Order: sequence, then structure tokens, then C-alpha cells
Amino acid sequence: MSPDPELSPRRAARAEAERLATAVLAQVPPPAPTRRQLREAASADALPADEQAEARSATWRRLPQLIAALPAHRRRRLAVVVGASVAVVVGVAVAIGAAAGSAHDVAASASVDDTVTAAVAGPPAISDEGLPVPQVAAVAATATPCDDPDFTTALAQGDDTAAIAAAGGGAAFRSAVASGIAPCVSLSDPDREWLVVNKQRPLDPIDYYPGDLVMPSNVRALEQSALRAAPAEALSAMVRAASDAGAGEIGYLSAFRSYSTQQSTYAGRVAVGGVAEADRESARPGFSEHQTGKAVDIVPCNGSCGTLDDVAASAQGAWVREHAWEFGFITRYAEGREDYSGYEPEAWHLRYIGPELAQAYHEGGYTTLEEFFGLPAAPTY
Repeated sequence: MSPDPELSPRRAARAEAERLATAVLAQVPPPAPTRRQLREAASADALPADEQAEARSATWRRLPQLIAALPAHRRRRLAVVVGASVAVVVGVAVAIGAAAGSAHDVAASASVDDTVTAAVAGPPAISDEGLPVPQVAAVAATATPCDDPDFTTALAQGDDTAAIAAAGGGAAFRSAVASGIAPCVSLSDPDREWLVVNKQRPLDPIDYYPGDLVMPSNVRALEQSALRAAPAEALSAMVRAASDAGAGEIGYLSAFRSYSTQQSTYAGRVAVGGVAEADRESARPGFSEHQTGKAVDIVPCNGSCGTLDDVAASAQGAWVREHAWEFGFITRYAEGREDYSGYEPEAWHLRYIGPELAQAYHEGGYTTLEEFFGLPAAPTY
């Protein structure tokens, strides 16, 4: 409901502020006597002017406690209502998250993450007419999934899929992390799908070794190189889907490489082309995605298998570029992004981040994991 157009702008703003406060209180009904008082206060003729003023002042004082008591889904809804109402009253946008830079964006997308906290500096001043003078700037809405028990429980249990779902899906999760309002999420945890490893972000511990490595089933492996269970299963499904679609067979050359194996791999590159060239083509030990067990280098196979350099121009490579995200994979080092990722383009290097995040990555048009999560470029060590 918008303010009465016949009221003056000042009185209309005051009326809208009162309506907003009443809407908030309706989300968490207080004990019966207080609720009756508030309902009476909402009526222009129910109470004397001094009692109306006191009731309204009490309403504003109670807002932080009432909002904090809301369930997560109610606070999400309230963030949209508050943001939209404030924009109507004062003609300004309220920032609610990086992905939703204004109240209009939030209302349109409904992609606010789980928990909203409202901070109110105190009750507004009461005018001579007995109406509260709006203090819109004192109301701040901030979305954070870290206050949601469903989210934090999923994190504690190591259930990435459930955590992302509790945050509102892949796009909402990304938004919360990239905006910095989800400090409980670590992009350095090597066991998480959202782990980011690059030249500025080594593994911790640096000799990390995953514990659930398995060989993908029904996928041609050119060497005995395993993957973690989830990406291994996803790779098998992707290879089967590509074959069923007529794109041809996809095999792979290399997946997990241990710290010691990466030492040998990197040293070999240095011996051939020097440190600068090696750093463009290969990660130093402790900085490699292959060490996470979530990365795989695919090759096209048509009877015999081709090389890594054959992937980009192959039918398999074209199919992967269109469909890998459906199985939770992204092409980690894209064409033209060496200044951000630090590596030459590698059409063959796929990184598993899970289907929810991969969908958000694909639909958002991202080309580096750093930009996806709002991290700085990492072209050098």
C-alpha cells in the first residue's frame, strides 16, 4: 500500500514509516496485551495523542529484538519489504548484497541469501502531530547465511550441496561469498567444492592429500590417475552423455597429482623452458588444482586418443564447452584470461565445483573462478 497521495510528502513519509513498523511487528506477534496496544495505536482514534506517541515509540524500540526472532525465511521476505518500502519513501536504494545492488534488484530477483539482520538506532523523534519522524537511514538490511542454522549445520557436516541449498542456491551462495557477507565460508578449505587455488592461494596444508580418491568408472584413463568421489562420478556421467549425444568418446590424461608428483612435473617444465615459461603452463607444488583431486585433463578419443592440444578443435571439446557445467565442471583456464588466472588457456583442464555452482558460473557468464567469488587476479606468485 502506498501513502495517501493527498497527504503532504512529509506526512506521507511518516505514514509510510508507521506502516512499515506495523508490518514488521506483524511478522512476530508479541504477547497479547502488547499486540492489542499496537493495534490500537494503529488506529487514529483509538488512543489519546500522548498514548499513540508512546506506543509508536515503543514499536521502534522493539524492532531489533522482533526482527532477530524471525525465522530465516521471514527475515528474507522482510529484507525485500524493507528495501522496497524505503526506496518508495525516500527515493533511495538500500544495498542488500553484491548481487542485488539495490532494493529494486532484490525485489525483482528474490535471490537474497538466508538471514537478514535489521539494526535500528533508536525510536524516531515524535513530531508535534504525534507522528514519528522517519529515520530511514537507521534501518539497515544485511543478508548473511551464516546466521541460518540450516546453513551452518550443513557446513559443519561437510554437506556442500545442502549448504548451497540453504543459502538459496548457487547464485545466492556466490553472491553472499563474493560480497563478503558470508565470513563462515572458507574458500581455502581443500575439502569444499568452492575451494579456490591459484598462484596467490596455496593449498593448506601445502602437501594436502584427499582421502576419497577413486578411478572414474567407464572412462578411458591414459594413466592411473584418480579423482575424488563426487567429480569421478560426475566425469563418468559426462562422458556417457557426450557419447550418447554423438560427440564421441572423452578420455583423460591426468587427474589427481600429489605434492611430490607435482614437484616432478613442475621441475620438468622448468628444465625445458625455464621458470617463467613453466609458470605459465604448470603450477608449482602446493598450488595445483590437480592436487585437490577435483581437476582433470581430458582428451578426445576416436579409436585412439588425441593429445591435450587436440581438445579445443575437437567435437568433444565443443560439446564440453556447452555442457560440462551441467555435470558440475567448468573450464578453469579460459581463452584470453591469462592476466587473471595466471595460466595459458587450457581447453582440456576441467575443474569440478558441483552442479549448483557450475550452473551459476555458466549462467553468470564468468570465465575465472577468481571473478566468480570476487577475488583479486592472481597472474603471478
